Amino acid sequence: MTTDLITMKRALLSVSDKGGLEALAAALVRHGVELVSTGGTAAALRAMGHQVMDVAELTGSPEMMDGRVKTLHPRVHGGLLALRDDAAHVAAMADNGIAAIEIAVINLYPFAATVARGAARDDIIENIDIGGPAMVRSSAKNHDFVTILTDPAQYAEVIAALDTNDGATDLALRRRLAAAAFAHTAAYDAAVASWFAFADQAEMFPPLLPLALTRAQTLRYGENPHQQAALYLPQTGATGVAAARQVQGKELSYNNLNDADGALELIAEFAGAGPACAIIKHANPCGVGTGATLADAYKAAFDCDPVSAFGGIIAVNQPLDGPTAQAIAAIFTEVVIAPDADADAIAVFAAKKNLRLLLANMPDPRRAGLALRQIGGGMLVQSRDNGAVSRADCKVVTQRAPTEQEWTDMLFAWTVARHVKSNAIVYAHGGATAGIGAGQMSRLDSTRIAAQKARDAAQTAGWPQVRTIGSAVASDAFFPFADGLIAAAEAGATAIIQPGGSIRDADVIAAADARGLAMVFTGMRHFKH
Repeated sequence: MTTDLITMKRALLSVSDKGGLEALAAALVRHGVELVSTGGTAAALRAMGHQVMDVAELTGSPEMMDGRVKTLHPRVHGGLLALRDDAAHVAAMADNGIAAIEIAVINLYPFAATVARGAARDDIIENIDIGGPAMVRSSAKNHDFVTILTDPAQYAEVIAALDTNDGATDLALRRRLAAAAFAHTAAYDAAVASWFAFADQAEMFPPLLPLALTRAQTLRYGENPHQQAALYLPQTGATGVAAARQVQGKELSYNNLNDADGALELIAEFAGAGPACAIIKHANPCGVGTGATLADAYKAAFDCDPVSAFGGIIAVNQPLDGPTAQAIAAIFTEVVIAPDADADAIAVFAAKKNLRLLLANMPDPRRAGLALRQIGGGMLVQSRDNGAVSRADCKVVTQRAPTEQEWTDMLFAWTVARHVKSNAIVYAHGGATAGIGAGQMSRLDSTRIAAQKARDAAQTAGWPQVRTIGSAVASDAFFPFADGLIAAAEAGATAIIQPGGSIRDADVIAAADARGLAMVFTGMRHFKH
């Protein structure tokens, strides 16, 4: 029968992370707990002034094979696994000179850190812990009688429990620690399996996909208030939006993080270029602009769709300055994300206490990786859409070749279109989007919606003509019929960039030639769902 309170008499300590060890060891000794340890941990404990029994003395066997074999012994695992209320187990302990171990403090060789610093293969292999996970699992399995600690962050709670319970821990605490221990070893094994699959064996889709994430924070709610949500990070560390530093503003929501991720991924396409700005709403760009200054770029992006920009997410590719912050602060904005911000910009936003300002490094748009999406009963996994095309990759398919300005506008529109939900149509002119049509079931509808948004923007701004006149149009996938291209021409577009590949390409090319359009095929599609 399980006893709720178990008094600690013997502790086994083997840690690579010595953080918090001094306070924990002092608490254990204060409650009369005998310390058993190995190698560097034993040396550290002795340096603190504590008496320590070496594991070799406990087992009667020396450490061997450069420390590879030291704790894999019945006197260790018997002491951890024995059921104290089972007469046969107790008799086996007595017959084999096995003493019970009530508390184990184990953290593992720093495998992930070794990989992260670019260590050689042999060094990585040596940092695969064997004895540590075995002791953790033995202790966690027998949590009715054994307390297992795997993280220095747990030490304070255990010290408090020992002080409260006169050197004992309660079952509820041991169960929580056991759950954390199994998660710890699962994550460790996932890191090892991931390295073998992806780095060592260069597999893209291994037979078993190891995935272990650490919860960074619980969010207020999910996509909707009735949903719950949390942010998880990979063991290799956070990058992108997940690694952003929040300078001010309310706690980030699920939707804020999702939209900010889309904004940062898009603006990263312009890293190292002149000032650029992207405005995102519901994971879709509603305006992207460039300019001589960041304020000019913001205005160019905002003017594309000033209605949708309200309550949007804004990303810029250069450190945010005061004038740009003043322009942004003129309307309600949820999140602003930038590589940095000067004192003037921070002072402007300080008056907008709910506006979230994030500072983040630009991710590499061409980086490799996997994209995962859950479906009912399974998970879809694909390589990231890191494809890109240059002017040299494009094929002119019309009688008229694009002008230099049309080439510039086409490639700009194409860059934006890859970040727009399909069916995606982007009109661009003079370094800014003129109209964006996103997420429609018909490519023709996306073409018309983008043109209508451009007309609405021109009317709001009082421009003499809409910015789609003389623009270039990008389509994320081929035009299945000529109607979408014709609608773009009617809106004033003079150049088209699209993947090509339709069985009706000839009809679409003929329609372009009939209207004097220039059109190029990229040979690469960018569906985004």
